[in-house]
Amino acid sequence: MAEKRVGKTVQAGPSGHGVNMSGEKSENFKGAYAKFFKYIGSFKWMIILASILAICGAVLNLVGPGQLSKVTNLITNGLTGSIDLVSISHIASILVILYALGFILNYIQGFIMATVSQRITQNMRRDICSKINRLPLRYFDSTPTGDILSRVTNDVDTVGQMMNQSFSTMVSSLALLGGSMVMMFMTNWIMALAGIAAALIGIFCMVIVVSKSQGYFTDQQNEIGKIDGHVEEIYGGLNLVKAYNGEAAAKGEFHPMNEQLYHCAWKSQFMSSLMMPLMIFIGNLSYVVVCVTGAVMAAQGAISFGTIVAFMLYIRLFTQPLQNLSQAATSVQSMAAACERVFKFLDEKEMDVEINKTEKLEEVKGQIHFDHVRFGYDPYKIIIKDFSAKVTPGEKVAIVGPTGAGKTTLVNLLMRFYEINGGQITIDGTDTKAITRENVHHLFGMVLQDTWIFEGTIRENLVYNKTGVSDSTLEEVCETTGLMGLVKQQAQGLDTVLNDTVGLSAGQKQLMTIARAMVENAPLLILDEATSSVDTRTELKVQQAMDTLTKGRTSFVIAHRLSTIKNADLILVLKDGDIIESGTHEVLLKQDGFYADLYNSQFTQAG
Repeated sequence: MAEKRVGKTVQAGPSGHGVNMSGEKSENFKGAYAKFFKYIGSFKWMIILASILAICGAVLNLVGPGQLSKVTNLITNGLTGSIDLVSISHIASILVILYALGFILNYIQGFIMATVSQRITQNMRRDICSKINRLPLRYFDSTPTGDILSRVTNDVDTVGQMMNQSFSTMVSSLALLGGSMVMMFMTNWIMALAGIAAALIGIFCMVIVVSKSQGYFTDQQNEIGKIDGHVEEIYGGLNLVKAYNGEAAAKGEFHPMNEQLYHCAWKSQFMSSLMMPLMIFIGNLSYVVVCVTGAVMAAQGAISFGTIVAFMLYIRLFTQPLQNLSQAATSVQSMAAACERVFKFLDEKEMDVEINKTEKLEEVKGQIHFDHVRFGYDPYKIIIKDFSAKVTPGEKVAIVGPTGAGKTTLVNLLMRFYEINGGQITIDGTDTKAITRENVHHLFGMVLQDTWIFEGTIRENLVYNKTGVSDSTLEEVCETTGLMGLVKQQAQGLDTVLNDTVGLSAGQKQLMTIARAMVENAPLLILDEATSSVDTRTELKVQQAMDTLTKGRTSFVIAHRLSTIKNADLILVLKDGDIIESGTHEVLLKQDGFYADLYNSQFTQAG
């Protein structure tokens, strides 16, 4: 598949590597938040219920300091007389019940949020899977596979984990923060103002740190995607990397990416880690302020000792949510960065919807007409300028030409893997654009140079996406393609699972794909360098099998070894996207043109 565009471009972060953090990144995060809240709309009632339960649990915790204040006053008053143990026991029983109810409510809301977060990530993975099927091939030509995998795994998992960990923390912390403020003002407004004034310094610092660190979290997720893409690419071609001693070069490419990820992760984690010690300092400062203020007021007889104890607890309930919110802010930023990448993928331009196409081809004769077809992977760089050809039913058409001439591109256009920029392609007089892509794909059996064998049984690989295939048919196909020897070598026969323990050669994998096309039994056939990985003896047997396979079917054969297409009914010679010669093998040799030069050069090189 020489003409397939395989260049991969790496998606850079919106601001490069951490530049211009406050502007574009903030807008991206706002958009990510908005899309996420819209996405989780179907779970809003469960989230609201979890929020109510978290708030109720926080309120129950706020009742405690007031009751402890009463206990403290009872004990203080009893130091000069008898302690009222009955009242203390009564208050203690109430506290136990309140704290137990708070635990139960927090447990229920935790269960709800765990369910919601996993449902949301499940839906995200489902939507990404569906999205992949709706994206045009040109998207995958320009996007590293590892980067897409990173969105399905790392980014979606980050969303689920952060939502589960952060949501309940934020809701309960905000409830505690607001409730403790109310209770402090109800207890003593002077001490409340003193404690809150100290805490406001921490809130201001936290806002600054959050705004500065937002961009680094986005860069971190993007760099993870880059590394995943690089590792997937190198691992996929590990044999070649080792064969060419390319380990050092691969490491040389990996280390700058790893270094960049280190810097982005370090900056994001360092900025976010500042929040916890900052909040601890502010909490301790608030304790000091409250103690000094309370001591002065107690000395003046304005408040009781129990009030100071209650305020110490309220300050703890006030500053602890600030610490929790600082941690949650870090998690939320990671979640927003992951959401941004997921929703960016889900917003990619899709193939045109074909729900309104009702015309369907079923009984196909195989007449195909290319009428002044124009195409370019880049609309501004046309590689097939004006291609026209007519293929009669049952004809075996060979497409030959130098690398980059447009051979595989024509097949991709015929299959509607890409949409043409101009002209028309018809099958039995019907424009391929008038029928669905699914219908077009159903009409073709396809054998590519790049083999694809998935982990499953031999049977499952042969009957891929086809039902009702009998064992006798599979055995006949295996016998025809020369696979029967492989099947008989396996103890489980056709039910042998193809995995790392069953090592298939490149030739055997290609035989599997040829057999798969024979099982498909489609009316039209495409063979793209289908025998490039088999030995000469096997090639002769496969060639006979393919002659049987192509008999009575319109077929397109792309071949570099011209000796394999001498029996073609029509040979189209392409150069720079245009047909420069056409005819049978004998006719083209007599013309002594470009095809004759190609054919003779192969035998000259062989000799």
